[in-house]
Amino acid sequence: MAKHQKHTNLVRRNNDNFAPNEIAILGAKCDIISDLVFKVSQNLKNYKLAYFDASHAKNVEENKLSEYIFHHEGNLQITTTGAINKYQQRLDFAQFDYVFINGNHYQGAKQILILDKAKEASVLKRLDQLDNIQFIIKLDSETEFFDFLVEKYPNIKNKHCYTIGEIDKITNHIHNLVQEKIAPIKGLVLVGGRSTRMGTDKSELDYFGKPQKQRAKELLELNNLETFYSVQESSNENEISDKFVNLGPFGGICSAFQKDPNSAWFVLATDLPFVNEEIIQLLLKHRNPSKVATAIKGKNKEFVEPLISIYEPKAYPILLQYLAQGYSCPRKMLINSDVEIVEIDDDFIRNINTPEEFKAAKEEINS
Repeated sequence: MAKHQKHTNLVRRNNDNFAPNEIAILGAKCDIISDLVFKVSQNLKNYKLAYFDASHAKNVEENKLSEYIFHHEGNLQITTTGAINKYQQRLDFAQFDYVFINGNHYQGAKQILILDKAKEASVLKRLDQLDNIQFIIKLDSETEFFDFLVEKYPNIKNKHCYTIGEIDKITNHIHNLVQEKIAPIKGLVLVGGRSTRMGTDKSELDYFGKPQKQRAKELLELNNLETFYSVQESSNENEISDKFVNLGPFGGICSAFQKDPNSAWFVLATDLPFVNEEIIQLLLKHRNPSKVATAIKGKNKEFVEPLISIYEPKAYPILLQYLAQGYSCPRKMLINSDVEIVEIDDDFIRNINTPEEFKAAKEEINS
């Protein structure tokens, strides 16, 4: 008898314990760990980084008022109450490329072990947590591996090893760990629209001797992107049906993320016939995975064009937050988020919505 499944089996984002990408640093005093994190983060300014630690303060009264203090430079200081909850932490840390954890207090999915003779007992206590050591840091070059470490992990001496002062080497190693988890990109051609003003399906219009949806798909596939059609109801494996119905492009993008929340999605509408391979390559070249999205904007336009954009996995929870507030406009999300903007001439991103515009566009393309 098949086992009864109580809940829908959704594809989940590849999270670590508390964040999409994390590393715990343990084996030294907390001030040494925090100082190391600060120095490394100064060298990794292109990434969004966070540090997860525990306070050593005792007898702290529970906050009766949560304070949110915004500074004009963009800094935010929050004082509130709460408990450690991995599901909430994953939401809080969803926008960060890398989260450092004080491993003396919390267990991270990956670890950096600092060898400090004074903390030998502490390391022994957490020995079973050292199941995914990325590299070793010695407080000085003479520090020896603890016997119990070698006994438990015979290959530990083969790990990369640095001294605490080799900040550039440590930074470079962490940089490579961040790069390893940059999401692959897939393509999404939006073809599920109603085309009310055109009076016929815009995705089937012929500008280049083939249906425009086919040309859009080929533009993305030419750049080695596995590409899907976003449709209201799918009939084959190359299509993604709307799981968020009656929400237009917003629903199509969210449905793609529901299918694969671990990929970035290059979204391309079929009513943009002047988008060519050079523009696709330009957007890919300027892709910034640390941002929520990389989007095209016309030089004389006020806002970005949401339907030729690369949406990163970190965009998905933000889209759902907008939906929870009753908004289903991807442009609104992009305008109010941290987005990489690529400016091009307005002519390339003209929307073709009426029979008259189609006729004029086709004549221009043919000429």
